[in-house]
Amino acid sequence: MRRSKYTRPAWLREQGEGGQGTADKPRLTTSAMIASLAGAGQRTKPAPFGHALAALAEAKPEIVGLTADLGKYTDLHIFAQAHPDRFYQMGMAEQLLMSAAAGMAREGFMPFATTYAVFAARRAYDFICMAIAEENLNVKIVCALPGLTTGYGPSHQATEDIAIFRGMPNMTIIDPCDAHEIEQIVPAIAAHDGPVYMRLLRGNVPLILDEYDYTFELGKAKLLRDGKDALIISSGFMTMRALEAVEALHGDRVDAGVLHVPTIKPLDEATILKEAARSGRMVIVAENHTVVGGLGEAIAGLLLRSGVTPPAFRQIALPDEFLDAGALPTLHERYGISADAMSRRVKQWLSH
Repeated sequence: MRRSKYTRPAWLREQGEGGQGTADKPRLTTSAMIASLAGAGQRTKPAPFGHALAALAEAKPEIVGLTADLGKYTDLHIFAQAHPDRFYQMGMAEQLLMSAAAGMAREGFMPFATTYAVFAARRAYDFICMAIAEENLNVKIVCALPGLTTGYGPSHQATEDIAIFRGMPNMTIIDPCDAHEIEQIVPAIAAHDGPVYMRLLRGNVPLILDEYDYTFELGKAKLLRDGKDALIISSGFMTMRALEAVEALHGDRVDAGVLHVPTIKPLDEATILKEAARSGRMVIVAENHTVVGGLGEAIAGLLLRSGVTPPAFRQIALPDEFLDAGALPTLHERYGISADAMSRRVKQWLSH
């Protein structure tokens, strides 16, 4: 694990020597560096990707699963248990993983290749580009630890993965919010003919969108909640954070809406433009990604090219820097992507 730039990791500095905590804060341990994104008492579902893929493979014999020594950490071990003869452990060799997936796709299989997002985006980029995307092969690349979903520092934090893959022709990019959506995405991307990069929430994944009668559609954004003062356009688990933030804002008489955009590429331009063009609303893009090159800049460019000018446009995103190591609750608050931090910033922006 790469160390942060500080002598002690951020979670330890926050809690005091030895992680003992303070009078008003609970003690955080190293497990908080890889903890679930679910809050206390929040409903969760275990390994939704692994279970959904194993179930889909019952009806689709062409599906195979590959991983680079990370089956347990991408929930692909569920698929491996159900279909051991269709599971391939490629070892710690991400470039080989992607090349093998390309070869299998050429032979008529539908490979689901899993690893960490940093390894796919940084280490295997050229192999994905040349072997998979240029040939428009039917490979699904499913990657855990996107953005700031681990406290293990820059070596594991894929804060720029969307920026990297947005520039790759033929690549569809998906950023799911919760377990409910992941279960629907798996058959949807299997039905799509072409390469897909999907950010993966693993382990015990929160359940949110089932309360909104939500159905995933590839390439479609969905308005989950309307509001007259501001519109938060979000993807991934930041939609969960946005929904939490608007509840807090409602108590302060701020009426904010949430537009969930799970498909980053291709964007649902029509829906985004329709909602952003409504008069009098500030537009805020919230994403678990660096402020550079992600959903925020994609939407900003869309609005500018289309001549849509909301009263104000703001971004809630990670800074353009290598982030600290530490406990996720501490880091999310520090970098402004917790629900509390979001609601504070929105109130501040609206007050000016």
